[in-house]
Amino acid sequence: MMELLAVFLPLLAFVIAFLFGKKIGDRGAQFITCSALIVAAFASISLFFDVAIGGNSYTTELSRWVSSGDFNVSWALRIDSLSVVMMCVINIVSACVHVYSVGYMGHDPCKGRFMSYLSLFTFAMLMLVSADNLLQLFFGWEGVGLASYLLIGFWNHKPSANAAAVKAFVVNRVGDFGLALAMMAIFVVFGTLQFDAIFEAVPEMAGTYFTFIGQEYHALTLIGLLLFVGAIGKSAQLGLHTWLPDAMEGPTPVSALIHAATMVTAGVFLVARMSPLYEYAPDALMVVTLVGGATAFVAATIGLTQFDIKRVIAYSTMSQLGYMFFALGVSAYGAAMFHLVTHAFFKALLFLGAGSVIHAMSDEQDMRKMGGIWKEIPMTYGLMWIGSLALAGIPPFAGFYSKDIVLEAAWADQTWFGHIAFWLGIAAAFMTAFYTWRLLIMTFHGKPRASEKVMSHVHESPAVMLGPLVILATGALLAGMVFYEPFVGGGVKHPEIAEVEIAHHEIDVEVEHDVEGIVLEDEEEIAHGMGREKFWNGAIEVRHQNDTLEAAHHVPEWVKFLPLVMGLLGIGFAYLAYLARPGIPEKIKTIFAAPYALFFNKWFFDEIYQALFVKPAFKLGQVFWYAGDQNTIDRLGPDGSAKAVKKLAGVLSRFQSGYVFQYAFVMMIAVIAIVSWFVFKIGQGY
Repeated sequence: MMELLAVFLPLLAFVIAFLFGKKIGDRGAQFITCSALIVAAFASISLFFDVAIGGNSYTTELSRWVSSGDFNVSWALRIDSLSVVMMCVINIVSACVHVYSVGYMGHDPCKGRFMSYLSLFTFAMLMLVSADNLLQLFFGWEGVGLASYLLIGFWNHKPSANAAAVKAFVVNRVGDFGLALAMMAIFVVFGTLQFDAIFEAVPEMAGTYFTFIGQEYHALTLIGLLLFVGAIGKSAQLGLHTWLPDAMEGPTPVSALIHAATMVTAGVFLVARMSPLYEYAPDALMVVTLVGGATAFVAATIGLTQFDIKRVIAYSTMSQLGYMFFALGVSAYGAAMFHLVTHAFFKALLFLGAGSVIHAMSDEQDMRKMGGIWKEIPMTYGLMWIGSLALAGIPPFAGFYSKDIVLEAAWADQTWFGHIAFWLGIAAAFMTAFYTWRLLIMTFHGKPRASEKVMSHVHESPAVMLGPLVILATGALLAGMVFYEPFVGGGVKHPEIAEVEIAHHEIDVEVEHDVEGIVLEDEEEIAHGMGREKFWNGAIEVRHQNDTLEAAHHVPEWVKFLPLVMGLLGIGFAYLAYLARPGIPEKIKTIFAAPYALFFNKWFFDEIYQALFVKPAFKLGQVFWYAGDQNTIDRLGPDGSAKAVKKLAGVLSRFQSGYVFQYAFVMMIAVIAIVSWFVFKIGQGY
C-alpha cells in the first residue's frame, strides 16, 4: 500500500491540477499538489525503514503490460533498498520544492499549471526508479525528458527559455538513443528485459560476443557502454552536458528539482541498478571512471569564472555528478549513492537559497550586481552557509563524509584510471571550495553593487520559502553522519580477508592479512560491514575482487585528509581574492588570459558543437527543404497537381462564353467523340 501512495500520489495530483485547475483555482492546485507530495514523502520514509532498514524487499505487480509471443513485460514496482533510497530523495526534495514554489511563483499567472508540471515530473522520476524492467524504466526515462522540457520552457514568452528547453530535449535524445540500443542488445543477448532474469544470467553470458556495426564486441562491455551513453545524456556528463547550464532559464524551483536532486541523478541510478552487469564489464567501468573524473574537473574549471549565480551552482552539479560516476566506475556503488543522497540535500538547498537571493534582488542573477546584502536577508545567508560548507566538504556537514569516501575509493581501486580520477577529484575539490566561497562573498559581502532602487526592495523571503530550506539544511548537516555506516560502512566479509560465522547472534572472527595488508581488526568492524551488506540486500552487487569500498577504509591517512586540506585552501584563497585583496582576480585574469578565456567560454563546447553539428544540420535541412521538399516533392506532388488543374481549368473556362450556339457546338463535338469511341470499341470486339 505504501508503495502505491509513494509512486501514484504525484500522478493523481498532476491529473487533478492539470485537468481541473480552472475549477479549483491556483490555491486549490497548490494545496492538492503540495499535500500529495508531503504524503508521498512520508510514505517513502516508511518504505525506507521497512525495506532498507528492515530488509523486506519485494515486487508489486500491478498488471500485465506487453505480451507478444515469448516477450512478456509486466507493470510492476520493484521495492528494494536502491529504489526506496531514490524514492525518499525524489519525494522529500520534490515536496520541499512544491511548498517553496507557492511563495516563489506567487506572482506568476500560471501557478496551477506549474505545480501540475512539477507533480508530473516527480511521477515520471518515480516510475523510473521503481521499474522492475528496462521497458518500464524507459517509460519513466522519456517521461522525465518530456516533463523537463515543459518545466525548462515554462516561461515560454522568453526566447531563451524556449531555446534552452529545445536544447535539453534534443541533447537528451542523443543519450536516449544509446539507452534504446542497449535495451535492444540486452534483449538479443538475454531474451528478456526483466532485471532479475538479466542479473541471474550475467555470469553465464560473461564470455559472450556480439556483432555490432559489422564488428565483434564483448557483449556485456558493449551493453555497458551503450547504457552509459544514456546516462551521459541524462546526467550531463562531458560531451552531452551543454544542456545543463542553459536549463537555468527555467524557474529556480525547476533548477532545484531537476538539476540538483532528481533528473540528473537518473544516470547514476541506472548504472547502479545495472551493477551486476557492469561487474563483468571492466572496460566499460574504466570508461565510466575516466569520463566521470574528466567531468568533475572540467565543470569545476568553468564554475570558477561564471557570474550567473544559478549557472555557478549548475556547473557545481555537473562536477559533483562526475564524482558519482567515477565512484561507480571503481565499483564503489554505495559511495556513489551516498554522495547522491547528501548532494541532493545541499545542492537543492543552494539552488533554493539562490532563488531566495534572486527573489530579494528583484530577479537579478548576476553576482556582479549583488553584494552587501547579508544583513538584509540573514536567514537565507545562514542557510547558504550550511549548503556551501557541505558542498566544500567541511566536517561535520554531509558532503565531507560522502565526497571523502568517493575519493578514498578511487585511490583504493589501485588502477591507473582510478588514480587519475582521484587526482582530478582532488583538483576539483579545491576549485569547488574556491568558487563556492566566491559565490558567497560576491553575493552577500562587500559593498552593494546593485542600484539604490533594487537595494531598497531587498527583503527576506516569506516563511513558505524558508521552511523548505530549513528541512534541506537539516539533511545537509545530518545526512552524512546518519547514513555513513549503512551506505558505505567498513568491514565487509571477504574470503581473502576474514571468515565470519554467525550463529546464535555470536560472531567468531578469524583475522587474516591479504596481499595488500588489509586487516579486519575486531568484531564491531565486521558487524558494521554486515550492516552495509544487509542495508543494500542485493540491490547493489559487487564481486569480492572489485570491492573498493572495503579497501577505501584502509587507505593512507594523507588520502583521507587531502580533500579536507584542499577544501580549506580553496576557502582561504577565495577569502583572500574576493574580500581581503579584491584586486587579485583581475590580476590573475590578466596573467592567465588564455586559460581564463577557455574556462569562461566553457571550453568552447557550444561553439564547437555549433560548427560541427548545428550549422551543418541547418544547411542540410535547407537543402532538403528547398531542393527536396519544395523543388521535388511539392513541385511534382501537391503544387504540381494544383498547377495542372489550374491550367486545365483555364483552358476549359474558355468554353464558358455565354453564347448558346457555342455550347451547342461543344455538345455536338462531345456526342460525335462518344459515338466514335463506341464504334471504335465495337470494331475492336470483332
